[in-house]
Amino acid sequence: MSSPYFIGIDIGGTKMAVSIFDVTTSSVERVERFPSGADCDPAEMVERMVAVARGWIDAKGTAPEAVGVSVGAVYDWASGCVTDAPHLPNWKGFPVVATFKEAFGVPVFAENDANACALAEWRYGAGRGCDHVIFLTFGTGLGAGLILNGRLYRGASGLAGEVGAMRVADSGPAVRDKPGCLEGFASGAGIAQLAAAARAHNQETTLPENPTAKDVFSAAGEGDAVALAVVEESTVKLGQGLATLLDVLSPDRIVLGSIFVRAESMIRPLLEETLRHEAMAETNAACQIVPAELGESIGNFGAATLAELGLAGEL
Repeated sequence: MSSPYFIGIDIGGTKMAVSIFDVTTSSVERVERFPSGADCDPAEMVERMVAVARGWIDAKGTAPEAVGVSVGAVYDWASGCVTDAPHLPNWKGFPVVATFKEAFGVPVFAENDANACALAEWRYGAGRGCDHVIFLTFGTGLGAGLILNGRLYRGASGLAGEVGAMRVADSGPAVRDKPGCLEGFASGAGIAQLAAAARAHNQETTLPENPTAKDVFSAAGEGDAVALAVVEESTVKLGQGLATLLDVLSPDRIVLGSIFVRAESMIRPLLEETLRHEAMAETNAACQIVPAELGESIGNFGAATLAELGLAGEL
């Protein structure tokens, strides 16, 4: 007889995935990924993922305990629907929970991807053993999930954790239609805009005409002065934003995703210096800043964690 398992669905702006999570071993057993994009059709993508999952279910001979869905969009917990989807416009209004419940006939639990990833890192990754964890995606955008007193915190609107919307400057890259917001400085999209503006005013740089965040950190690693200045500006603003989180919420761990995972050695010294200046000594001393651990599997673990905690009544 097969071990109990969950089906995980990861709905993202560039890829989607369906996975099996083995409950006994707490591991992702199988994954199949599909490219997505702004023009992808929800019905078609769901049909493909459900078909793969049904094949696995038939092979196992038993139904999954539950299904977890990580949604890369603004998601309404109460209705189970996508309410806004900047990167997946065709998914706006899509009934996530109802659709997958009809397809699988088992309990379905869903959350936005930042919350799902926060739960995954808290349960299985860099936030293990902590009661108060803040996870920041720090990738193309800057989403966040808050684990407070051992529970996911959604707030009155269900949108708690929109750390990227905090204003940290009077002006800056026009991310979120809010120049000066933290996401404009501490995200891949924001760093790219900072670098493009810096390059326009200084041609003595190895940065390409339309630099990406990856280009910036690569050039900074080789000593490019323009790229180094961009990394410095980004890091200081990130530190200012984290200092606010430290002083308001006093987490015991902040977990930083993609960019920090790849460029920790370049970011950490100035980040820690900024926190020493900007945060209260007590809240700073009580918190560890660590890179995310789950890597490319975080979406699969996130979906599985939603299924696990949902079944336990802990979401």
